[in-house]
Amino acid sequence: MIRYAVVGAGWISQEAFMPAVATTGNSRMQAIVSGSPDAARKLADFHGVPEVVSYADYDALLASDRIDAVYVALPNSMHADFAIRALRAGKHVMVEKPLATTLAESDAMIAAAKASGAYLMTAYRLHNEPGTHAMINAVRQGQIGDPVYFAATFGFQTRLGNHRLKAGHWGGALPDVGVYCLNAARHVFAAEPLAVQAMASRPATDPRFAEIDASLAVTLRFPGDRLAQFFCSFGSAETETIRIVGSRAELILDPAFKFDSVLQMTIRTPGNEQRQTFRQVDHFAGQIACFSDCIAQGVPPEADGGEGLADMRALLAIDEAARTGETVRLDPRPFGRGIDAGMVRHFPVTDRRLLV
Repeated sequence: MIRYAVVGAGWISQEAFMPAVATTGNSRMQAIVSGSPDAARKLADFHGVPEVVSYADYDALLASDRIDAVYVALPNSMHADFAIRALRAGKHVMVEKPLATTLAESDAMIAAAKASGAYLMTAYRLHNEPGTHAMINAVRQGQIGDPVYFAATFGFQTRLGNHRLKAGHWGGALPDVGVYCLNAARHVFAAEPLAVQAMASRPATDPRFAEIDASLAVTLRFPGDRLAQFFCSFGSAETETIRIVGSRAELILDPAFKFDSVLQMTIRTPGNEQRQTFRQVDHFAGQIACFSDCIAQGVPPEADGGEGLADMRALLAIDEAARTGETVRLDPRPFGRGIDAGMVRHFPVTDRRLLV
């Protein structure tokens, strides 16, 4: 049984991570690390978590033998610090995406994991989700011919006051939801982008977007003259789609990204349409169980620090392209392991949660 400390007791921890742990069968929560002790104690009592720990006592917890791993769900600007401290203490780390805010931070996190031998995993929950695997497998098996174009949208309305609207935390739609579109495109093409272009919009009269862009539209070139585009937004109607155009057919995943959605895939050829609806699973239980399996078996996770770094390179290039209006080119790099069938997990969704 892998023992976790949850670092940061905000919405994603309360809504998704904490409820999922008990369903995995191989993981449990030992501690909640938070700056809000009253709220953390309520959550701990509800979920049966033995300890509530302040940020000031985080290093003492890491130095103990009471935990095996930490889940870092703090604002993006705090990922590297809390992850590196845990890795240096020999604790395994699952960190919410994006991995960090700079390439230097990302490299330091990966170096800390390598030095200690602890595992660093970027929390790409869709890497363990069956509908996503079915999409990738359909492309790999040639069901749409050669994939030549990828398009995705991921957007919704974000409320004023959310820390994801703060530039100081590297907030915004790109690192928060655009990363899902980017990650999917990389895995569909099994390649890293070579060049990016981007344009951003920021309504001058909307106070939510005083520090960040509301929406971004991105174009990427991949090896083999393959193209990808995506739109991400914190100020749009809810949208979560993937469309892959192949040389013989097109594949549509709609819905595609949210952890409370029932994913549906359509493969369309002239005169024929095949549709598959996937059973809803708990995305967070899947990624927790998979990471705990990796820890228990001594097998590095696929969605490691290198996978997070690959997205970081492209995300920062997109940021630069949107800021300058220029095409930003990236050095050619090999693609990583990619997802495999052994990573799929099927856990039922739980409705037992507490939001404070």
